Amino acid sequence: MTGRVVLVVGASSGIGLAAAVAFSSRGDAVVLVSRSGEALDAAEKACRETGIAGVDVIVDDIGDPGGAGRIVGQTLERHGRIDVVVHSATTMGYGSVEGMPPDVFTSVVDTAIHGTLHLAQAVLPVLRRQRAGVFIGVNSLLGSITVPQMGAYSTAKWGQRAVLRTLQQETRDEPQVHVCIVSPGSVNTPVYYQAANYTGHAARPPVPVLSPERVAAAIVRLADRPRRNVSVRVGPGNPLVIAGFRFLPGLYDLLVGPLFRIAALTRKAVAPTRGNVFEPHPAGEGAHGRWPVDQ
Repeated sequence: MTGRVVLVVGASSGIGLAAAVAFSSRGDAVVLVSRSGEALDAAEKACRETGIAGVDVIVDDIGDPGGAGRIVGQTLERHGRIDVVVHSATTMGYGSVEGMPPDVFTSVVDTAIHGTLHLAQAVLPVLRRQRAGVFIGVNSLLGSITVPQMGAYSTAKWGQRAVLRTLQQETRDEPQVHVCIVSPGSVNTPVYYQAANYTGHAARPPVPVLSPERVAAAIVRLADRPRRNVSVRVGPGNPLVIAGFRFLPGLYDLLVGPLFRIAALTRKAVAPTRGNVFEPHPAGEGAHGRWPVDQ
């Protein structure tokens, strides 16, 4: 099915941008949302290069409690309906729970949890009135496990998963309204390089690293044939890691710290940074990160 109205929140970078381009290439009308107007200009151009004319841009912040209502309202004014929602907006923070500034930790968590809450409360009533629609939340492997130095992001994604799972239960009364969860593993996006970082070392995506286009393809398939959860297709190692976390916690805890330092941090020293947690860094945005250059 093509020709739908697809709202992509977090469309200026990474998985969100790759998904927007993928939907555009099918002929769907896309509405691109990000807090970074400059980066959205590049995203709009990428979508229009697929040959579609139906590209709209909304500059707003899903972390603002009123942002979701504005986003949904403007989309309805322009198109009259919303068929698919992709929520990929996120920020990331590296550092111990003890060592990370509380405002940074809180903001990372708020973007994922409250951003999802605000968007769901604004858009699900629209899907219910239409009696159809798909809400796709981009979660993470870290929504099912914890990793040292990534407590803020794990907390954010565990909480976001709880919201999405509850929404799946609460929309069972409307069979054609679907809430889907995509849980990628490591993906080559800019999020690792734009993250807040208090570890003393530059971060990188740990192998195996997938392309954002692979995750975008899974999102497009979900819009066509909704499923509750997609994980293995976008993270081949996810089941093994989750099994170790759940069933061998002692061994997992022994290994996860050293493996994280080897796989996810480089030897390059960096000063503490708040990254893009509180404001966008347009120059660093795009569909792809720097992997494997930083290996």
